[in-house]
Amino acid sequence: MSSRLLHPDEYELETRSSVDSQGSFNLDEADFESQIPPRPRPLLRRVPFLSRVFASTYSGYRRLKPSRPLISASARPSCIRRLLFRRACFFLHAIVGVVFALLILTAILRPSYTRPPPHYTSLRYAASHSSHAGRGNPRNEKVFIAVSLYDRGGKLAQGQWGSAVLRLIDLLGEDNVFLSIYENDSGPEGESALRALEKQVSCDKSIVIEEHLDLNSLPRVTIPGGSKRTKRIDYLAEVRNRALRPLDESKTPYDKLLYINDVVFDPIDALQLLFSTNVDDHGIAQYRAACAVDFSNPFKFYDTYATRDLQGYGMGLPFFPWFTTAGQGQSLKDVLAEKDAVRVRSCWGGMVAFDARFFQGDTKPTVEMGREKFPVRFRSAPDLFWEASECCLIHADIGKPSPNGDDITDTGVYMNPFVRVAYDSRTLSWLWTTRRFEKLYSFIHNIGNHLMGLPWFNPRRAEIGDQVVEETVWVPNEKDDGGGSFQTIRRIAGNDGYCGRRGLQVIVEHRKEDQDGFESIPVPT
Repeated sequence: MSSRLLHPDEYELETRSSVDSQGSFNLDEADFESQIPPRPRPLLRRVPFLSRVFASTYSGYRRLKPSRPLISASARPSCIRRLLFRRACFFLHAIVGVVFALLILTAILRPSYTRPPPHYTSLRYAASHSSHAGRGNPRNEKVFIAVSLYDRGGKLAQGQWGSAVLRLIDLLGEDNVFLSIYENDSGPEGESALRALEKQVSCDKSIVIEEHLDLNSLPRVTIPGGSKRTKRIDYLAEVRNRALRPLDESKTPYDKLLYINDVVFDPIDALQLLFSTNVDDHGIAQYRAACAVDFSNPFKFYDTYATRDLQGYGMGLPFFPWFTTAGQGQSLKDVLAEKDAVRVRSCWGGMVAFDARFFQGDTKPTVEMGREKFPVRFRSAPDLFWEASECCLIHADIGKPSPNGDDITDTGVYMNPFVRVAYDSRTLSWLWTTRRFEKLYSFIHNIGNHLMGLPWFNPRRAEIGDQVVEETVWVPNEKDDGGGSFQTIRRIAGNDGYCGRRGLQVIVEHRKEDQDGFESIPVPT
């Protein structure tokens, strides 16, 4: 046998005869500790000290418990499932704990867009700790407020929206404000609510209510099949322009134009958008346009249709940080750096402030403004099967011209994530809380964008206005019956290619109850 020490399990048993095995071996008798000690005699019970001594000695004696039976083969799968289930629960609890800890730590140590620049705080203090009219307008700037309203039922005019507009006028100073509201197709309740609001407006105003907007007054297009329809963007551009009509006759040179949608907003946030966005060394806001960020729920960014990043790319998934890494990803970098002036090519966000010079007919073009056609107005894209939001096209018309779209460093158009609005009061009340931990979304947002292939390809994104380009456009046939085909042609590019996408939406003229006001026309192959 080898001289090495064997493991106890490696010793071999010697062969024994049946005679050697006749005796029985009792493990309990051989094990001293397994013996049951005799009970102490009555005398010991009478002497407490002796009883405790012997009790401590007896406590070391115990009977061995019978060993557990081995697990049967049929029970093993059930045990394995229970074990796996317990481990899964453990890891799930661990993951939930880590996520919860990250949420708490991020909300406390690294909240997003909760610490605005000092001049924001100063303006909020001035607006909140005084009662005199105009306290939120330190330089008494002239502001034209425009609204195109659809308020069936009158809940906007007589609700939180109407109250916010009245308070905003007070903060700006009634002598500094002109309010223009155009409403159509809102029914008798909407008209009654707006007339009641009109009586409370103390500034100069133009409140126009049309029972029905005649679609025959708008341009018509012939779609495949031969029917004449009104493009949705033509309709939206028209109602927005009707709210601007008082500017055509006004002799007042306005400093700012504030366009407000049917959103719930804080009036002080509107002041921040107007006067705090991208201020210069003298504390004066500098922009061509500055947009709020609108939400349809506490997490979801709404206005992706009109928003493009600095290089004209479309949006990513509609939650923070909204933009993608496409191109140079400069808009994304600005958001992650928590800038109050995120550089973009276009935006809207439910509420947008403009330099009013672009909308006034008596404005003389300057080198800085860079365009010759004034005033600008909302419009649609000219091609039939090419859709672009009127809210994006307006920025294309006021934006700084650039010799190369990919080399743009600043357009003068900014998105301000410190200013947030919503489409219901409950969502607005949650926005201060959800922004505190939204920095955690960045990693998931980036992965989701790559999985979804965002931003989607736009063949006209990098086009430069007034240059010759080749584009695939819909060319109608000579019969004017809606027929035609897509053809690649050479033509002069516009300044708005980055706004568009392939498609066509038209107004539903005889809408049924609960039916959408527009429908999409299939794009011919």
